[in-house]
Amino acid sequence: MSSVPAFKRLPRAVREQQMLDAAVKVFSRRGFHAASMDEIAEDAGISKPMVYAYLGTKEELFVACLHREGTRMMQAIAGAAAPDLPADERLWRGLRAFFGFVGAHRDGWAVLYRQARGEQPFAGELATMRARLVEVVAGMLDHALRAEGREIAAIDLEVVAYALVGATESLADWLADHPDAEPEKTATRMMNVAWLGAAQLLHGVTWRPPAD
Repeated sequence: MSSVPAFKRLPRAVREQQMLDAAVKVFSRRGFHAASMDEIAEDAGISKPMVYAYLGTKEELFVACLHREGTRMMQAIAGAAAPDLPADERLWRGLRAFFGFVGAHRDGWAVLYRQARGEQPFAGELATMRARLVEVVAGMLDHALRAEGREIAAIDLEVVAYALVGATESLADWLADHPDAEPEKTATRMMNVAWLGAAQLLHGVTWRPPAD
């Protein structure tokens, strides 16, 4: 009598999502190097050969996790920040969607911004996703500036966008470590930091270092 476990037949797309769910959980807990395909397969309730057949090597599986979680995050932000909204409400909705994603997908956040950050070639994948996020934020600021009849140099716009994204990521890490913290309140706190400074920028107020 065969000892091979029987697995319920499911559509390929459903099975792949099960594998990715399990992989995200294991990678977030163990890290890329310590995570094993055996544990991922067991967590998904499938055989290890099936994981390899569907999603490839452990490295390919990790990249697939990055792509899925990154796409989910970007879709949440893009879906919330409609371009016809006032600039402050657009940024607020984007922040709320971002922190909502982190609160709902803490394992996904850990894989995206903790496990991938220091590992090649995954750091390159993360850098690409981060650049897209910076482009979205820069676009929001540029739209708001133009609505005010103002423009700033592209380099200044890019620097501000990188600063806002960096601060938001840091606060997201804090949120991920505090399960009792509310994502919407966290978004409000970030909005107060980001928008009060951005509003000054929109009106042409800048700080300059004192003369020597």
